Amino acid sequence: MAPIRMERYPIGAAVTVDELTADPHPRLAQLRAREPVSWLPALDGWLVTRHDLALRVLRDAGTFTVDDPRFSTGRVVGRSMLTSEGREHARHRDPFAPPFRRDAIHDRFTTLVATEVDRLIDALADGRAELRRSFAGPLAAAVVASALGLGHLGTGTILRWYDAIVGSVSAISAGEPATPAGAVAAARLRESVAEALDRDTGGSLLAACEAGGGLTRPEVISNAAVLLFGGIETTEGMIVNAVTHLLAHPDQRAVVEADRGVLPSAIEESLRLEPAAAVVDRYATRDARIGEAEIRRGDLVSVSVAGANRDPAVFVEPARFDVRRRNAGRQIAFARGPHVCIGMHLARLEAHIALARLLVRLPGLGLDPTEPVAARGLVFRKPPALLVRWG
Repeated sequence: MAPIRMERYPIGAAVTVDELTADPHPRLAQLRAREPVSWLPALDGWLVTRHDLALRVLRDAGTFTVDDPRFSTGRVVGRSMLTSEGREHARHRDPFAPPFRRDAIHDRFTTLVATEVDRLIDALADGRAELRRSFAGPLAAAVVASALGLGHLGTGTILRWYDAIVGSVSAISAGEPATPAGAVAAARLRESVAEALDRDTGGSLLAACEAGGGLTRPEVISNAAVLLFGGIETTEGMIVNAVTHLLAHPDQRAVVEADRGVLPSAIEESLRLEPAAAVVDRYATRDARIGEAEIRRGDLVSVSVAGANRDPAVFVEPARFDVRRRNAGRQIAFARGPHVCIGMHLARLEAHIALARLLVRLPGLGLDPTEPVAARGLVFRKPPALLVRWG
């Protein structure tokens, strides 16, 4: 079957992991135009790049599931809302849903996020800084740690665990074994959450979910690992990519600075142009047809969020960064369907406050011309470093 698929999908057959990691967009455009559902030997699975077909996969959990032992994140952090479907998924997710609703997030976290953003800006060296690990990462780690009752841990420790987990998930997605460092980090995270729950008097989201949510202690801990991993990954990448886009497009930045009401739209447009999570995986539970592709039961079906978000059938001039794009909200950076990101409102709140305060407090903020900036990553895409200057 594999040779037949390679003959039928020549563009997909030529794709390499290195290409998808460095700059996937030219190849994704080719796939979307000619092989919108293509077999990629490099991933040993299908890649869906067209917006309408991506939505179909994400919304049909009965046919395209996360409940598979091969699912990369589940292999690293364990069974949780991220790796279950149907009633089991609802049982894992429902206890966390009320505190992650938009109004609840704004009530609980606005002051904390604003305070942490200003603290991190105060700590930046005068005139020059690297914003990924001196600002975006620590902000995301501090906020999610507070939510999970892990505020006693240093952000450096949490970010080291997170880096190890990301490295392991990325290795699995590239067809490599899970890393020992990822397993160690996930174990230490589980131990720390258990210790925090033992000390907690009911102030954290996790304690509330354990007390009244019907989840066992191990289940609460596994979901905490998912929330921490997702809370840092989504937010760090979202902030870094949005800052990069605004600073690389002075005309669009001028629009935002002239009308701060455009900032939420600018963030959505950045999510569209370079989503922090570029690919999400599903597995076929039965034989199915997507577009012209015949999917077999058990096949890996990866949705290219990066590809779908640049579909010209949905987004006019899709490679252009346009902060006034009217339909930027149709991007699928937070997925769709039953597994839509539970932390999307918190991520948006952090990104909005972070960008607003950076633009106000660091006048003349710009990319460091001596350090080129480009997003990288097979699954999780952002610049490895974001060096800026101001003043």
